[in-house]
Amino acid sequence: MMHKRFNSFLMGLNVDFPDPSFLKAADEKWYAFGTNGNGKRIQVASSTDFNTWTLLDIEALPTLSTWETTKDHYGPDTILRDDGKYVMYYSGEAKSDIGHHCIGTAIADKPTGPYVPSNTPLSCRLEQGGSIDPSGFADADGTRYVVFKVDGNSIGNGGDCNNGVEPLVSTPIMLQKLQADCITPIGDAVQILDRSTADNDGPLVEAPSLVLHEGTYFLSYSTHCYTDMAYDVRWATASSVAGPYHKTNVQLVKTEGGGGLTSPGVATFCGCGDRMLFHGWCNFAKTRRCMYVADISLTGKYAAIV
Repeated sequence: MMHKRFNSFLMGLNVDFPDPSFLKAADEKWYAFGTNGNGKRIQVASSTDFNTWTLLDIEALPTLSTWETTKDHYGPDTILRDDGKYVMYYSGEAKSDIGHHCIGTAIADKPTGPYVPSNTPLSCRLEQGGSIDPSGFADADGTRYVVFKVDGNSIGNGGDCNNGVEPLVSTPIMLQKLQADCITPIGDAVQILDRSTADNDGPLVEAPSLVLHEGTYFLSYSTHCYTDMAYDVRWATASSVAGPYHKTNVQLVKTEGGGGLTSPGVATFCGCGDRMLFHGWCNFAKTRRCMYVADISLTGKYAAIV
């Protein structure tokens, strides 16, 4: 498989592998997880060096929960629980509200699965458009959280990503505290970010990923519509896990001309603070989103590609 080097990033997978997340497993290998594609509900890839990746012929989620349909499994994220089990968060279409999603959880003994889903979704918020883009986080004291997006643009008024026509709908990023099992909520989720016209976010903010680095919480997120050339990766920072988060409005990754990146987004930062994965269109027809690898530097409140 070709791994093309660009100026500051590497194409890790030259296949359709949208919304990549990753973890370093107990076997010291890296595993990436992607949205449905290539005949799989949840895709899995592996690497020993984080640069060269292999798409595995594995269905990570072979069985489904009672609340979800068989289509549209988006944005998986997997964490290693304290007891050695692997917990996957993912978005699935709700049977009770077709076209809208809930966040499911599933547990496995191995990073590649099979993951066995719970029959109770972690979050739905269907009256607000649904819940998508989950990403797990462990704080310095071991407390577990998941951040996610309320999919408000799914009930918008049309236009760009269905939220380009006034009045625009809120698409907040939420923080949900969890019990030690990493699947049971503690209290209600709290809002930590939202789209803003003043910040030139376009119709939405989405795809959050949270890391703690040297006392600063870095929240990466994407703005604009994933089909738009303005789709990008930005970050906000806070001194407390619940915020307030302050947007930098700096584009960490953006569309580049001359055959470079096109509509990059959905970045996942490594907890180690030195690398990330994200996706971008890998053909002009915009039918495939490839996975890209980048080295990053988190210093103070600033993030940069290196």
